[in-house]
Amino acid sequence: MVQPLNYLKESASQTAGPYVHIGLAPGAAGFDIYRTELGHDITGPNAKGDRITVVGTVTDGTGSPVKDVLIEVWQANADGTYPGRGAVEDGFRGWGRVIPDFDTGKFSFETVKPGAVMGRNGRPMAPHLNLWLVARGINIGLNTRMYFGDEDKANAADPVLNLIEQTHRRDTLIAKVDGSTYHFDICLQGDAENVFFDV
Repeated sequence: MVQPLNYLKESASQTAGPYVHIGLAPGAAGFDIYRTELGHDITGPNAKGDRITVVGTVTDGTGSPVKDVLIEVWQANADGTYPGRGAVEDGFRGWGRVIPDFDTGKFSFETVKPGAVMGRNGRPMAPHLNLWLVARGINIGLNTRMYFGDEDKANAADPVLNLIEQTHRRDTLIAKVDGSTYHFDICLQGDAENVFFDV
């Protein structure tokens, strides 16, 4: 006899484990098993807009680099359109997978700077990247955002940033700019912990 759903017990949770790279980004782990690595090219060759590089490090509560983290990037194109929600350039996925260098813990990826996206109630959101992190020791993936340090006016009006009451905490979501490179560190715990969203 099948029990009703309200009597079923919750399954045990499990972290991603130390082999997350092999399963989700095998090329970066040294396994040449796919012709094209899934999630390696976020924008494709036809994307318009400013080409940028994002660099950073994910650190734990002690400040040590987390070298086995997988970061998924979700973004709109330069016009502020997500794939599946309107017309985008041929080859623009708006999604990718990034892992840090196994020796240094630094991550880097290339993309195009997204445009402002329309949010709820027709309110524009400042250009941003959506980031989802999973690693050994993280039971549920962590969701955060990266905003751009050269978008002060848009950031000041962003409805999501304005939900964060402590203004100093908003700074954990804003990347520092150096030309076409944006530096964005992600701290998982401690005083400098990034804001994470329950989505």
